[in-house]
Amino acid sequence: MATCVSSSMVALTGGISIPSPNSLKTKGLGFSSPFLNSFNPIRLNFCVLNNPSAAAASPSKLSSKRLFRVQSTVLKENEEKVVVEESFDPKSFPEKEGVGTSGEPRVGGDGSPSSGFEKRIIKFEQSINMFLTDSVVKILDTFYHDRNYPRFFVLETVARVPYFAFMSVLHMYETFGWWRRADYLKVHFAESWNEMHHLLIMEELGGNAWWVDRFLAQHIATLYYFMTVFMYALSPRMAYHFSECVESHAFETYDKFIKAEGDELKKLPAPAVAVKYYTSGDMYLFDEFQTSRPPNSRRPKIENLYDVFLNIRDDEAEHCKTMKACQTHGNLRSPHSYAVEALEDDDDSGCDLPQADCEGIVDCIKKSVADSPANKK
Repeated sequence: MATCVSSSMVALTGGISIPSPNSLKTKGLGFSSPFLNSFNPIRLNFCVLNNPSAAAASPSKLSSKRLFRVQSTVLKENEEKVVVEESFDPKSFPEKEGVGTSGEPRVGGDGSPSSGFEKRIIKFEQSINMFLTDSVVKILDTFYHDRNYPRFFVLETVARVPYFAFMSVLHMYETFGWWRRADYLKVHFAESWNEMHHLLIMEELGGNAWWVDRFLAQHIATLYYFMTVFMYALSPRMAYHFSECVESHAFETYDKFIKAEGDELKKLPAPAVAVKYYTSGDMYLFDEFQTSRPPNSRRPKIENLYDVFLNIRDDEAEHCKTMKACQTHGNLRSPHSYAVEALEDDDDSGCDLPQADCEGIVDCIKKSVADSPANKK
C-alpha cells in the first residue's frame, strides 16, 4: 500500500477580503495547468515510488482530465500591479461583528456561530494588537523620520520574526503529536523566505550601515520573537491578527515611499539580489506564500529600483491576505496543494493519513488528554 503524508487541509474558501483588481476568478477552487510547473517533486516522486500502479496510470490521468482552469488578466506595463489601498482596511478583522473574512458568520470550533463572549475576546485581542502596533510605529517615526532605507532595514528585520515564531510553536506541537498540518509550515517558511530577501535588498541599499540601526533592529526582533511565541501559543488568532497589523504598516510605509519618490526611483538601478529573486531561479517558494492566488500567476518584471519597491509593497499585501485568512482556524492552504490533491483524487490507492489538529496550547493539551489511550479503554 502506498503511504505518504498528505498536506491536505480544510479548503481555503475564498475568505480573503482584499483581492486586487486583477485577482483570479476560480470555479470550484480549480486552478490552471501552470500549477504543474510548481509541483513539489519530492512529494510526487515519493508517492509514485511507493505505488507503481499510480506511476503507470498518472500520464493518462493528467492528459484525460483538465485539472485546473484559470481566468486571469495578464498585467501590462502601464497597469497598476496591485491596488490594495482602496480595498484593504488594516483594522478590518472581522469586518463586522460575528462575520468572517468571507462575509459568512464566524463559527467556533464546534461549527456554531461565535458567541457574544467570543466577539468581546476578539475585540479585546485586536485592541491590544493595534495599541502595540501604533506604539511601535510612533517610535519608528521618531527615529527614522527622514531615513528611509534604515527604517526599511528595521522593518524587514522584524518582519521575518513572526513566521519563525509560528514554526517554532508548530514544531513543538508536532513533537508532542498534537499537530500534523504540513501546509502551515510550508506557507510560513515561504513567508520568512520572502521577508529574508526583502532584508537582503535593504542591506544592499545600505540600510544597515549604522551600528545603532543594527542594534535596534536585532534587539526589537529578539523581544518580538518571544512575545509572538507566547501570543501564538495562547491565541493563534490574536498572533495572526498582530502580524496582519505589522504587514499592513509595512504596506502603507512602502506605498507612501513609492508615491513620494517614484520619479527618482525609476532612475536608479535595481539591486542584483532583487533581480535574481524576482525573475530567476526556482519560484516555488515565491508562489507558496501567496495563498490567495494560484502558482505562476505573478511573475514580476524588474527594470529599476521603482519596480523593486513596487513588488516589495505588493508582497506585503499578499502577506496581509494570508495573515487574515489564518485568523479563521483551518483556513490556510498551500497554493500548491490543490494540484497535488487533484492527482490524489484520481488515485484510489489510499495515500492519506489522518492529521492531528488543535488551536492553541490549551486546546492541544485538552485534546491530547481526551484522546489518550487510557481514556479510550
